[in-house]
Amino acid sequence: MANYPSIDSELLRTFVAIADHGGFTRAAEVVNRTQSAVSMQMKRLEEDVLERPLFQRDGRQVSLTAEGQVLLGYARRILKLHGEVMTTLREPHMVGAVRIGTPDDYVMRFMPGILSRFAQAYPLVQVELHCEPSFSLLQRQDLDLTIVTREPGTEIGQLLRQERIVWAEAQGFSAHEQEPLPLAMFNAQCFCRSWACNALDAMEREYRIAYTSPSLSAIMAVVSAGLAITAQLQSLIPSDQRIIGEAEGLPAMPSASIVLLRNSHTQSPVTETLAEHIIEGFKL
Repeated sequence: MANYPSIDSELLRTFVAIADHGGFTRAAEVVNRTQSAVSMQMKRLEEDVLERPLFQRDGRQVSLTAEGQVLLGYARRILKLHGEVMTTLREPHMVGAVRIGTPDDYVMRFMPGILSRFAQAYPLVQVELHCEPSFSLLQRQDLDLTIVTREPGTEIGQLLRQERIVWAEAQGFSAHEQEPLPLAMFNAQCFCRSWACNALDAMEREYRIAYTSPSLSAIMAVVSAGLAITAQLQSLIPSDQRIIGEAEGLPAMPSASIVLLRNSHTQSPVTETLAEHIIEGFKL
């Protein structure tokens, strides 16, 4: 086997920074080195280690050669593996499984970013995601972390955020003008549905529950088709829908609280670290 020189991970880190940021100057800021130090690193990588040109230079513009493009793919994989090794050896307790319960409402809006950042930091932790309505999740004892929606004044656990409930309908449609008013809502146990119905009753506005589902995506599909209106947390309203309210003859709605519950019997460094990621994720 040929005795090839080894490649320092710091050289690869700098190389990737140059490729990602389009030049030596910005890469130097990212890796916290001077521009001359970055240039010396890349000269060493090109001339002493690989003996191949990695960059095409046109004034201040820098692009990768064909060899540089090949190296970039390998460099990303090597650095990813390096990070996993360091995480495993330095934080061996960050291995295992954690069970999260959350309503379907928050899966698409908040969880992708939270889980992506957590997986990058702790790739060996297995996450089980259980999607059920809040009233069902509150009955379960087997979850490590639970995210639920609560009425103001009944919060338990840690408050993640408070949001106003709003009415919404599809852009370009006027479902709010129909009589009786067609609603697409969660199942009867949802307090948001109760609030909406009670508010409409109080103003003597006729309505009918036209569509029900435990799935937010199903409700939003119905609303986006112009078949009904809904009442949901404001952050959950997609871009193809518009918020409506008193100007359209609808009652004002209160705010709801999103809270995080910890299972005191299953707490561990893994669950607490994921809880911290969830708390930060719901601030965005």
